[in-house]
Amino acid sequence: MSRRHLFHRRPLLATLAAFAVLGGTAAAAPAATPEAPARSAGPLGALDDTYYQDALGKTGTALKGALHTIISDQTKLSYSQVWDALKATDEDPANASNVILLYTGRSEPKSDNGGNVGQWNREHVWAKSHGDFGTATGPGTDIHHLRPEDVSVNSTRGNKDFDNGGTELGDAPGNYTDGDSFEPRDAVKGDVARMILYMAVRYEGDDSFADLEPNDSVSNGSAPNIGRLSVLKTWSEQDPPDTFEQRRNDVIFDQFQHNRNPFIDHPEWVEAIW
Repeated sequence: MSRRHLFHRRPLLATLAAFAVLGGTAAAAPAATPEAPARSAGPLGALDDTYYQDALGKTGTALKGALHTIISDQTKLSYSQVWDALKATDEDPANASNVILLYTGRSEPKSDNGGNVGQWNREHVWAKSHGDFGTATGPGTDIHHLRPEDVSVNSTRGNKDFDNGGTELGDAPGNYTDGDSFEPRDAVKGDVARMILYMAVRYEGDDSFADLEPNDSVSNGSAPNIGRLSVLKTWSEQDPPDTFEQRRNDVIFDQFQHNRNPFIDHPEWVEAIW
């Protein structure tokens, strides 16, 4: 049975690391247009002047292509390196010895990782069977969509597409599932959407991996697709990036892959492309 949630927007707080501006002076920001929103005066404006400069003013396929080129310049991790990376990217801000699990929201000791019940392991938000990339270096180890999660809940989600509806999980209240889809808790709905859309821009079939694309279906199986796009777009709008998600983007950029999820920095680009 379908369910729709209306939940509170969280404040969009800037936590991006500023870039050094060449020559010590920043270029004047252009006037706002529908294609190029006004730049902020803070770190995001500096990112727009450097990292995102080739994407500004574009929409549709032109924007998607420009972002693909930008974010494809990255350092790649091995699957074993992902363990330590997630301990940094998903650190509990209230307890540096713990990580926050994606679906349960539980704070779990970093050391309690593995494959046993009650431990946490590595959840591929874009299910690795959707495109058959496994844990190969590339999409299988891209920490923009890899998150710590309870072993049992990870198994329940499996390779299901994302949609509204289903039965609530007893071991992860606020999450729902049925035979072909999974609905995460409200607080991370937007996070899930932006991770999926990052993957669709980053992996376009030009690097020996499948062209990953969202669609409006469920039960996509091994096809390189995940749905439902219409639901993911709604989730991204209703649940904008929060401080935890922004910090995570910064840590990945500064310490590990050295690329960014553009939909965390510019959530409006979701609608501009899709």
